[in-house]
Amino acid sequence: MGSYDVVVAGGGHNGLVAAAYLARAGRRVLVLERLGYVGGLAISARPFPGVDVRLSRYSYLVSLLPTEIVRDLGLRLDLRRRRYSSYTPHGDTGLLVDDGDEGATAASFRAVTGGDADRRAWEEFYGLTAKVARVLAPTLLEPLRTPAEIERLVGAEAWRDLFQRPIGQVVDERFGDDTVRGVVLTDALIGTFADPATDLLANRCFLYHVIGDGTGDWNVPVGGMGAVSGALETAARQAGAEIRTGAEIIGISPSGEVAFRTDDGEHTVTGRHVLVNLPPAVLDRLLGATPEVPEGAQLKVNMVLSRLPQLKDASVDPRAAFSGTFHINESRDQLAMAHAQAARGQIPDLPPAEVYCHSLTDPSILGPELRGRAETLTLFGLHMPARLFRENPDKARAEALKATLASIDSVLAEPIEGCLLRAPDGTPCIEAKSPVDLENEAGLPGGHIFHRDLSWPYAEEGGWGVETAHERILLCGAGARRGGGVSGIGGHNAAMALLT
Repeated sequence: MGSYDVVVAGGGHNGLVAAAYLARAGRRVLVLERLGYVGGLAISARPFPGVDVRLSRYSYLVSLLPTEIVRDLGLRLDLRRRRYSSYTPHGDTGLLVDDGDEGATAASFRAVTGGDADRRAWEEFYGLTAKVARVLAPTLLEPLRTPAEIERLVGAEAWRDLFQRPIGQVVDERFGDDTVRGVVLTDALIGTFADPATDLLANRCFLYHVIGDGTGDWNVPVGGMGAVSGALETAARQAGAEIRTGAEIIGISPSGEVAFRTDDGEHTVTGRHVLVNLPPAVLDRLLGATPEVPEGAQLKVNMVLSRLPQLKDASVDPRAAFSGTFHINESRDQLAMAHAQAARGQIPDLPPAEVYCHSLTDPSILGPELRGRAETLTLFGLHMPARLFRENPDKARAEALKATLASIDSVLAEPIEGCLLRAPDGTPCIEAKSPVDLENEAGLPGGHIFHRDLSWPYAEEGGWGVETAHERILLCGAGARRGGGVSGIGGHNAAMALLT
């Protein structure tokens, strides 16, 4: 079918970023995508028949996407900051972190912890992470710095406590309250199956969750995640990139040949370079090598409610509690117990999870008839590794969902199922996706949302963190060094590797 300067294998958001940059620089670019649409996991969908709600079905918030990429590509996006950072139930009260009212946050800390020590420790610790975010985030769009250069940038204290020592040990030393410790540790465990007390993989996950765009803010994309991918697709097409959907890649060669299958047969194109927006394990398979399959560890649950549930703490408005991150049974000890049970091959008795309500910040995702009559809830469950779902995926998913709903109910004043909206056919509006579902539906080996375990944002060998063993093949997705999350960083860096 011809030759191109660059063939992009996979039309997820990173592939679109790379295509837009390269096409704007005058390169002839072809994007090949297996599905009938682009965006990968950064999409909006209407999963419940007859219910006009556009849910961010997989990825759901934006933190890592740099303003520089938005500006460079002229993306028309509205990313709204959430006033409330988080709410964590604690018996009949709860910890509400209100970024708009320091006094209210201080009072909430006192109600939960019995004093001001942990609040002061919180301010000191997140002051440290804010400094790291400011200096580290810009380096993500540059050639890789060495560890020594990063240490000089962030300072001795941050290097010791965020890079060198297990984050769980650091949190135990800095905070006295188990609930507060857990709130901090959840950022080290999203999509990552690790023991933060011993495993520096948790530190890597934590870093990526607190440094996004230099602020660490987790923002709500107006219109849902599909608006992000839609803006990127528009930028790529307007720049001149050719995008072909329904094209399943079946082979990649080190010489730059890409074979793919469509409804009308098999085809081959050649690229001077091939940018791979696929998990490294998939690339290995396409190259004929034996892949090392990673393991994802999450349960994603999407819900549409007829109303928000009542809290045990009547002094807190559910609209405040659910518009930020609502922590469910995520104290330090509860996280440790769930990890131990999952490591033994058992679905946790009390699964830790967190939820938030997209529609409170962005009611546009609700159809006109549902605005004011419905709300969405997005749940991300921790410590749900793929191994738990291998033997009997449907049964295990049902068990995990049942346990997760019971976990939610344990911190509410009423059962969550009584608040679910029902579709016209009477079925409740709730769906769950396990790592095995992501493997089967989205082509993610092991259901790993970061394509593989996150890496440190530096390297002794330099480069852009996108290089492979083959000169003409570069990674441009989440599996690149400094990839992961909805960031576009992998796509940007692969494009820069060719343009600079």
